[in-house]
Amino acid sequence: MGDMANSSIEFHPKPQQQREAPHAGGFGCTLAELRSLMELRGAEALQKVQEAYGDVSGLCRRLKTSPTEGLANNANDLEKRRQIYGQNFIPPKQPKTFLQLVWEALQDVTLIILEVAAIVSLGLSFYAPPGEESEACGNVSAGAEDEGEAEAGWIEGAAILLSVTCVVLVTAFNDWSKERQFRGLQSRIEQEQRFSVIRDGQLLQVPVAALVVGDIAQVKYGDLLPADGVLIQGNDLKIDESSLTGESDHVRKSADKDPMLLSGTHVMEGSGRMVVTAVGVNSQTGIIFTLLGAGGEEEEKKDKKAKKQDGAVAMEMQPLKSAEGGETEEREKKKASVPKKEKSVLQGKLTKLAVQIGKAGLVMSAITVIILVLYFVIETFVVDGRVWLAECTPVYVQYFVKFFIIGVTVLVVAVPEGLPLAVTISLAYSVKKMMRDNNLVRHLDACETMGNATAICSDKTGTLTTNRMTVVQSYLGDTHYKEVPAPSTLTPKILDLLVHAISINSAYTTKILPPEKEGALPRQVGNKTECALLGFVLDLKRDFQPVREQIPEDKLHKVYTFNSVRKSMSTVIRMPDGGFRLFSKGASEILLKKCTNILNSNGEPRGFRPRDRDDMVKKIIEPMACDGLRTICIAYRDFPAAQEPDWDNENEVVGDLTCIAVVGIEDPVRPEVPEAIRKCQRAGITVRMVTGDNINTARAIAAKCGIIQPGEDFLCLEGKEFNRRIRNEKGEIEQERLDKVWPKLRVLARSSPTDKHTLVKGIIDSSTGEQRQVVAVTGDGTNDGPALKKADVGFAMGIAGTDVAKEASDIILTDDNFTSIVKAVMWGRNVYDSISKFLQFQLTVNVVAVIVAFTGACITQDSPLKAVQMLWVNLIMDTFASLALATEPPTESLLLRKPYGRDKPLISRTMMKNILGHAVYQLTIIFTLLFVGELFFDIDSGRNAPLHSPPSEHYTIIFNTFVMMQLFNEINARKIHGERNVFHGIFSNPIFCTIVLGTFAIQIVIVQFGGKPFSCCPLSTEQWLWCLFVGVGELVWGQVIATIPTSQLKCLKEAGHGPGKDEMTDEELAEGEEEIDHAERELRRGQILWFRGLNRIQTQMEVVSTFKRSGSFQGAVRRRSSVLSQLHDVTNLSTPTHVILSAANPTSAAGSES
Repeated sequence: MGDMANSSIEFHPKPQQQREAPHAGGFGCTLAELRSLMELRGAEALQKVQEAYGDVSGLCRRLKTSPTEGLANNANDLEKRRQIYGQNFIPPKQPKTFLQLVWEALQDVTLIILEVAAIVSLGLSFYAPPGEESEACGNVSAGAEDEGEAEAGWIEGAAILLSVTCVVLVTAFNDWSKERQFRGLQSRIEQEQRFSVIRDGQLLQVPVAALVVGDIAQVKYGDLLPADGVLIQGNDLKIDESSLTGESDHVRKSADKDPMLLSGTHVMEGSGRMVVTAVGVNSQTGIIFTLLGAGGEEEEKKDKKAKKQDGAVAMEMQPLKSAEGGETEEREKKKASVPKKEKSVLQGKLTKLAVQIGKAGLVMSAITVIILVLYFVIETFVVDGRVWLAECTPVYVQYFVKFFIIGVTVLVVAVPEGLPLAVTISLAYSVKKMMRDNNLVRHLDACETMGNATAICSDKTGTLTTNRMTVVQSYLGDTHYKEVPAPSTLTPKILDLLVHAISINSAYTTKILPPEKEGALPRQVGNKTECALLGFVLDLKRDFQPVREQIPEDKLHKVYTFNSVRKSMSTVIRMPDGGFRLFSKGASEILLKKCTNILNSNGEPRGFRPRDRDDMVKKIIEPMACDGLRTICIAYRDFPAAQEPDWDNENEVVGDLTCIAVVGIEDPVRPEVPEAIRKCQRAGITVRMVTGDNINTARAIAAKCGIIQPGEDFLCLEGKEFNRRIRNEKGEIEQERLDKVWPKLRVLARSSPTDKHTLVKGIIDSSTGEQRQVVAVTGDGTNDGPALKKADVGFAMGIAGTDVAKEASDIILTDDNFTSIVKAVMWGRNVYDSISKFLQFQLTVNVVAVIVAFTGACITQDSPLKAVQMLWVNLIMDTFASLALATEPPTESLLLRKPYGRDKPLISRTMMKNILGHAVYQLTIIFTLLFVGELFFDIDSGRNAPLHSPPSEHYTIIFNTFVMMQLFNEINARKIHGERNVFHGIFSNPIFCTIVLGTFAIQIVIVQFGGKPFSCCPLSTEQWLWCLFVGVGELVWGQVIATIPTSQLKCLKEAGHGPGKDEMTDEELAEGEEEIDHAERELRRGQILWFRGLNRIQTQMEVVSTFKRSGSFQGAVRRRSSVLSQLHDVTNLSTPTHVILSAANPTSAAGSES
């Protein structure tokens, strides 16, 4: 057959080739033909194929490929195909240039205010009023003239502009590097992802981008299709096309009814082979991407055009809609514009806090400016009774500009613009480090949500256990063997039947390969249960490969593939005598009900009545299950040649079976799991096991893991019983019934994917406890998708997981191990704590600086801290501190406390006590220095200095002391739960030490050599020591504060609560959106710098177009059996928010370093 197909390609009738050559470079189909073909569905498509090509193999001939042998692996031919039909690659949007990012950073409101102030100030400093009249304007500028420093007036303006430039460049560089890392990551994902194709008759794994039109691709359960194609041969293939059509029902595909397979859709059942007909921008997903402007052009320019083209777009996309045309089009558009569901808990709290701080800052700065202006006006024009002279205008304006700059300074200090930076750094740093702990984070906020998790619903297989299934007990020929029997003890007939039943009736992609390294275990590829059975064949000293070569896959007459409803798999082969033989394997409780015979010790069938079955269940199956084994029944049935059954009537065909054997398969518990589960329980997290296994196996494993302890009050339920308890008479799920079940439920066995989803949804929606539960779920199968999406944090398995599961998840466990989840909890809690540390530090600075600037300005008409100094303080306090405090490594002690709830405030009472306590200390010192400092140090007073006067020692000392106190308070801020030892673990964070010392060094330079721009004058050693002494006082004062019991301070309020209960409804998309927009409007009104930053966390990283969510083309990571590539497994970015900084080196022991 293969040769025939090949020869038909070679001897293509010459005239026809001549006729078609011009339009397709020697191929029998043009690009346009194939594109229009792929827009048809079902019967229409089939009709078109038959009219144009005769059948699918006719299409293959036109494309010069063989349905069985595939393309020749010939580089020239492949290249030619790429040139004619395109590459399987969708070009990403153009990244923003550095200048665009600079321009975006400049849009910041506060920066704009500062720029304006600086420019006005600069302009005025160059305007010198005529000398002789200066007397008439009062003594306003006399002091400066005497000093002869009038020409230095421009320095302040220039310094402000310089610091603005710094801020802008830093922001832009951050965004730019992040964007670059993203691009790198994206391209790596695309190279990583592979797909099975047949070339030269060999099954190869090629990178998805290397697929060409005419390739023959193998598709199987769990795949995400990378290109469009036409089905050549399929076994029970079902596809989820919801990503393209919005239809949730699975579509059955077969070569004779609906052979069209589309890129971006998921294979939910079965397997098959297809010929690739459209790739890249010509595939259905590619067309949609191009329509959405992901092809690279700027949307802005196209907006106007797009409106006109809307009609055309709808027409072009019509074939994608089944019956409901434009409706899904609308839905897709909505989908494309809706951002990721509700903001994460942390972002919600921060947004609220920001609004509050911003408003306060704005009010303070406005009052400051008004008071200064009034004071000046009253003093000059009322008290001194001067008249406003025209030539004096510039002098007065200069004063007003100075007041305005002071006002802006107060605002700049009040707004914690370092907060978004702290959040970004903390999350990005954690994500990078989590890679080493085998957690690949796809959605940034999942990282922090994980710290609040209160419940984990875990799969059993592969997560709690090793996922290396092995047959340990068997029942063959009336004998129960406790270990693998010697082949000699078995009747040849039984042995032969068993080997055939196992070898043929399992996916041919499942194999056992020799170990990669000496002394390692043989590699299991494919379905683990089937691997166990194939392993059993090898243990019986037989081989499955010769059997498979004798009966290749295309000779199989009918395959009923495994799915969660059947819980069995059957394969029919044609016997030499013309009859048929069916092999079946599946869960023993299901399959034994269909058996009417069983093989005895001589290999002869004998009757198997229901009474015998009950006997077998009691004596064989239950003891196996109590040992934690999964039991699988293997059976067969012969059909005579005379009457061929109706193969579509599955219940008739798979019945009346003869049982060959029952085997007990075990998946041993991973050695490190019990300890990890103990840590979770200590940290206040309930672990529940949800599995498809039977209840005895599940209970045995749960006890081994420590999920259930003897003497505890817990429930272990089967899916059926669970459903009976939670549904009312009408069969509807009732929340109050669920609330009676879930708190005690520890094991849910024989559960279907819907049960898992119901349980997760029920726990999340429950309002019984004092706080809403935050649920994490692990899953690996395609059917776990809904539960992973519904959960607060979905973990997918990197090795065993299907593309669909990875697509729906938030974090991918690259080693499929439960201990990695515990690490994720630790990192999540650490993020939360880092941000709290930063807030505690930041708000102390803010409170002090605002009060100092405000009172200073009102009492002495001049802020003791100048604009440039404030910007420097802002730089250390915000940017550096966020770096220092956000990169604290996590410690095991984080797992000793209960999770914070969703509604726990960001700033706890203890933190509030610290903030106010330190503020009191700092204000006392600064005001003492401001009003009696000159007496204490015996220097000139800096108060009431005229405009442009040189910097005074007095104010330099105040500035220096202020910075010293902040530096030492930064050390205090490392602990937020009232711990005494603030130095604990300080050397495990080199970044922190570097930043504190670095800031100190720069401060020395500024004070000693900063001069006029920084309004500083050099200090003596004695003055420096006093400043340091006061700074160290912060540490002592910190101990004093720690002594005051927080419980006594009932008056302290907490701040930064999460959104209220009512706002957190299930319709997060609708209400959550509005509530957040409202907050954003508030912020615009307050014109606050940093809210953008918060949003930037999401948008900075937006590399892929928003549409990604709906039908991600670049797909998710392919499974990889080799450990090395797992570590670099990085999944695709299906929504805009993911950041994954880098696949770090494989140190799963990173925990031990911290």
